Amino acid sequence: MSNIDIVWMLISTALVMLMTPGLAFFYGGLVRRKNILSVLMQCFITLGIITLQWILIGYSLSFAPSTGFWGGLQWFGLAHVDLTPYADYSTTIPHQLFMIFQAMFAVITPALIIGAFAERMKFSSFLIFSLLWATFVYDPVCHWVWGVGGFLKTMGVQDFAGGIVVHITAGISALVMALFIGKRKGIGKKIIPPHNLPFAVLGAGLLWFGWFGFNAGSALSAGTLAVSTFIATHVAAAAGLSVWALLEWLLNGKPTIFGTITGAIAGLATITPASGYVSIFPAILIGASAGILCFIFVAVIKNFFKYDDSLDAFGVHGIGGFLGTILTGFFATKIINPASANGVFYGSWHLLKVQVFAAILVTLYSLIVTVLLYKIIDKILGIRVTEHEEDVGLDLTQHHEAAYTVLE
Repeated sequence: MSNIDIVWMLISTALVMLMTPGLAFFYGGLVRRKNILSVLMQCFITLGIITLQWILIGYSLSFAPSTGFWGGLQWFGLAHVDLTPYADYSTTIPHQLFMIFQAMFAVITPALIIGAFAERMKFSSFLIFSLLWATFVYDPVCHWVWGVGGFLKTMGVQDFAGGIVVHITAGISALVMALFIGKRKGIGKKIIPPHNLPFAVLGAGLLWFGWFGFNAGSALSAGTLAVSTFIATHVAAAAGLSVWALLEWLLNGKPTIFGTITGAIAGLATITPASGYVSIFPAILIGASAGILCFIFVAVIKNFFKYDDSLDAFGVHGIGGFLGTILTGFFATKIINPASANGVFYGSWHLLKVQVFAAILVTLYSLIVTVLLYKIIDKILGIRVTEHEEDVGLDLTQHHEAAYTVLE
C-alpha cells in the first residue's frame, strides 16, 4: 500500500462529503425563505440514511463481484471488507477506504434529485423514496458500470467519475419527479425569485471545490492521472461558466450570477464521465458544450414545455451527464489514460457505440423505476404536501422550524 495514495484518497473522500452540504446551500439559496430548512434537511439527512444503507447493503449490491443485476451479497454489512487492498478496485489503498470514498457518491446522488421537487414533497415520503431509489436505481447501475462482473463494464463502457452512475440516474429521475409531483403553487403566474443568491454562490463554490475530490479522487492514487483529471475538471467548469454568462449577455442583455454558477455546475457535471480520459482542450470543448446545451434546456425547453424542475436538476445534471457520456466516446484517449479506450477522434468508433447504448439504457431504466417508486409511495403515503402546507412553507409544516427570526 502507498501512504501517499491513502492520504490523497482520505482528502478526496472528505471533499466529496463536503459536496452534499455544498449542494444544500446551492439549492437552499434558490428556494423561498420559508423552505430553505427543508432543503438543508433533505440534503443533510441523506448523509445519514444513505451512509447506513451503503454500509449495510448498498456497497455489496454495487461492488461485490457478480454477473447479475446487482452485486453479490457476500459483502453484506461490510463482511470481508477490511483494511487490506482489494486488487480489482484499488491496489494501493485499503478496501475500506475505497468503500467509504464510494459511499460519498452514493450519498450525493439522490440528493441531486431534490432540486426537482423542492418546496412540495413530504419529508416522510422523501426518506422512503431516497432509500428505495438508492437500492433499486443507484446500486444496480453502479454495479453495471463499475462493479466486477457488471455487464456495461464488461462491454467497455467508460465512466470515470459518475456521468452515467450519478448524473444520468439522478437527472432523469429528477425529470420524472418534477412531472409527476406537478408544479409549485403559483409558478408561471408570478415570479418566484431565489431568496438568497449569496447562499447559492457559496454552495456552488463548495461544489466546485469538492468536485476535485469527486473527479481527481476517482484516479484512486496520487499520480499523474489525478493531476490531468484535476485540470480537466477545472477548465470544463471555467468554460461552462463563461459560455453560459456570454449567452445570457447576448440574449438577455446582462449576465447574472445565477446563470454563471449554473453554467459552472453544468460544466462540472458534463466533464465528470470524461475527466480521466481527455486532455485539456477537449475538456474545454466539453465544458463549453455543456454551457450551450444545458442553457438551452434550462432557459428554452423548460419554459416551452412548462414543467417545473424547480432547481434545474434535469437540465443541468441529466443533460450534462448524458452529453458528457457521449462526448467521452469522441475525445477519450489512451494517451491520457492507458486503461481507457480510444474514442472517435483517436481512431475507434467502438467506444462511442457502447457509450450511446449505456446512456440510453440507463436513461430508460432510471425513468421506469422512478415512475414505479413514485406511484407506489404516492399510493401508500402520499408524495405531495397539502396546499395549506405549501402556502405556509415546509420549514414550519415539516420540521417546526424557521430559518430566520425577525427581532422586534
